[in-house]
Amino acid sequence: MAFQTVFQRYELKYLLTGEQKEKVLQAIGPYMELDEYGRTTIRNLYFDTGNYRLVRHSIEKPAYKEKLRVRSYSQASPDSTVFVELKKKYRHVVYKRRISLPEEEAMDWMLGKRRCRPGTQISEEIDYFLEYYGTLRPAVFLSYDREAFYCKEPSDFRVTFDDTLLCRQEDLSLESAAYGTPLLPEGRVLMEIKCSGGIPMWMARVLSGERLYITSFSKYGTAYQTMIFPQLMQEVACHA
Repeated sequence: MAFQTVFQRYELKYLLTGEQKEKVLQAIGPYMELDEYGRTTIRNLYFDTGNYRLVRHSIEKPAYKEKLRVRSYSQASPDSTVFVELKKKYRHVVYKRRISLPEEEAMDWMLGKRRCRPGTQISEEIDYFLEYYGTLRPAVFLSYDREAFYCKEPSDFRVTFDDTLLCRQEDLSLESAAYGTPLLPEGRVLMEIKCSGGIPMWMARVLSGERLYITSFSKYGTAYQTMIFPQLMQEVACHA
């Protein structure tokens, strides 16, 4: 199966109630369809330095930021396909490069146990990233349930709905079950609009009619601010 490896697009985020989600689904029904995977549980391992340099820089809202993660679209096994993703954001535009690999090979590569073979331009970019930041390690496991919709007419416009957003810092493996600390407010859903250009007029009418406004929400950033940083401060207090 062929996978898209390069993305350049805008990613706009909205926090919805369950009722708002149902209204949006009704409104986009004539224009969009649920993709072939239906409702999937996405698992992510985010990599960072020992002092969380990447996420700390990200939450400062700079013009440029970047992150590295390994993602699976189901509970992985050593030989199942996962994606190593280098994601960058510059002035609101998201640039993503990704490589598909067996899970065991991907993790060995990220942990410095092997090189990515065969080498490609994307693998070289990721190798440079790994070398630049030094020893990166799995910092957090993030999972969520996603429903993704695509346009019936030819277009790269997509809408996704994420809920059951869970985070943990133990059992950092894509082969494990999805569990952890909830990060979304109870009853809330994260909607993302992904597009390379403008939003279709019919979608703009949906957003206006439901009074939905863009919000700033980083999954890894939220995990750091609500779970990781408080734990670090508690450890500092205990050793003071």
